[in-house]
Amino acid sequence: MSGSKTPATDAGKISLTGAGKISVIGAGAWGTALAQMLATAGRAVTLYAREAALAAEISTKHANSRYLAGIPLDPAIRATAALAEAAEGAEMVLLATPAQFARGAMAALHPHLPPDAAVVNCAKGIEIKTGKLLSEAAAETLPENPYAVLSGPTFAHEIARGLPAAVTFATKAPAARAARWAQMLSAKAFRPYLSSDVAGAEIAGAVKNVIAIACGIVEGKGLGLNARAAVMTRGLAEMKRLGCGRGADAETFLGLSGLGDLALTCNAMASRNFSLGFALGRGEKLEDVLAGRASVAEGVATARAIALNATAFGVEMPISAAVDGILHHAAPIDAVIARLMERDLKTENL
Repeated sequence: MSGSKTPATDAGKISLTGAGKISVIGAGAWGTALAQMLATAGRAVTLYAREAALAAEISTKHANSRYLAGIPLDPAIRATAALAEAAEGAEMVLLATPAQFARGAMAALHPHLPPDAAVVNCAKGIEIKTGKLLSEAAAETLPENPYAVLSGPTFAHEIARGLPAAVTFATKAPAARAARWAQMLSAKAFRPYLSSDVAGAEIAGAVKNVIAIACGIVEGKGLGLNARAAVMTRGLAEMKRLGCGRGADAETFLGLSGLGDLALTCNAMASRNFSLGFALGRGEKLEDVLAGRASVAEGVATARAIALNATAFGVEMPISAAVDGILHHAAPIDAVIARLMERDLKTENL
């Protein structure tokens, strides 16, 4: 199960005759992995890198030593540091920039995008400045372009190596177009499942990063597997609570973008958010952990955005609030854990 309100059209029966160019905006680990997967599947793909040196390395050495070291890239990937060149003639644009930079990237794309190009959000976060979902940011910056979100349990290095994965592809576009786009993104080892619950997929991806930080803290503190399982389960309840409060479908949170991604991210040191929480649980300072990383842990900014969303929509999210307190208000971890355990008893409600 990957989400609800699934379009009836079978993506496997959609012809890709004349399929257009796919542009990936952002040459970090995730963007590069997506470009690799698409190129290997025979799609025409252009990868935009903000730094010219990185674009040159990808194009000439077929490598991304900063974000995907040790993984040879398909020579068919065309990399460029010119945004206009990346966007020109694209049928689909995958936004793989960090969530807090997505609005700026969309605004920069606006003059260059064909009006019917599908814009697919591949980031997992909520804007900290506005509290808005990235779909809401897209509606304001790219109102004429159809929008979709790609989300699910995906580690970039596994996708780049061609290991199997399944994801949610959510869009409110008509079924035939949604199915065509999903087919464009499909590959032998990459399977999208269609949904129309855009808000649910985005909220699930954002909240799971915050819960992953909480699970990392549990692991770093040596609190055991029982505690981690409890945090994951109650974190899923928080995800669903916020999502339903914002009009999403409850079933989405049991799918790939919800439970699937939560299970992956909360149980592996390969997760940026889990490993960040682990370091905090071991006593490291947040600024030191962030300073030593090239990649962004989306859950750090999103924890603040979710806390603001919870207040605005009247939703109780104690684990997310605890992570926000630790990250942004210098709350002592031991005291936060004690407060969570001392909360009033209540009926379990998912």
